Amino acid sequence: MDVAALNNTLSGGKSAATSKNAVDTQDRFLKLLVAQMQNQDPMNPLDNAQVTSQMAQIQTVTGISGLSKTIENLTAQFTQMQALQSVSLVGRDVTVSGNNLVVKEVDGKKIGKGAYDLAGAADKVKLEILSASGTVIDTRELGGQKAGLQHFEWPADKAVGYENMKFRITASRSGKDVAATTYGTDKVVAINTNGAKFQVKLEGLGMVDYSVIKLVD
Repeated sequence: MDVAALNNTLSGGKSAATSKNAVDTQDRFLKLLVAQMQNQDPMNPLDNAQVTSQMAQIQTVTGISGLSKTIENLTAQFTQMQALQSVSLVGRDVTVSGNNLVVKEVDGKKIGKGAYDLAGAADKVKLEILSASGTVIDTRELGGQKAGLQHFEWPADKAVGYENMKFRITASRSGKDVAATTYGTDKVVAINTNGAKFQVKLEGLGMVDYSVIKLVD
């Protein structure tokens, strides 16, 4: 969200000496906010707290009676717009924060999928598959990998029990550790717009906050 642009609009309103100027300030603010809502990036949506703060500022600056109702209506429209945009995620695979491993059947074979982000290039990367109790049930050497986000597939045909499985990544370069952040991958099956937070329901991982989504495939 372009906070600077909104603040500039508010600053213009502070110097207004008449109610007409105040109304004009409100109108400019609301038009700018609606335009930004309509053109926002679904993967980087407007922040509810930020919008509320900006609308509180315009209320203080203008002092227009009935603005609270306008803000209430605008907030409801903002929520509905985000909900509609979120629906487009249903049926798509997403990469989310965490180290949960979801095992699915692909072309008749059971495959566990995950991802990790390396802080730097590594000449050695090791994948460990963990049971629900934390026991290592398989280890794979993934070889050298470049910095950034990498995906992996783990053949799970011989594993027994797939619930609550996790994975661990360790990486090194010339004997020195390379930081690795882990991510789970799963399919979005539903959207939850109730409450203060947007949440998505994943096929294997269940409900997660919209904010933990790193990538949409």
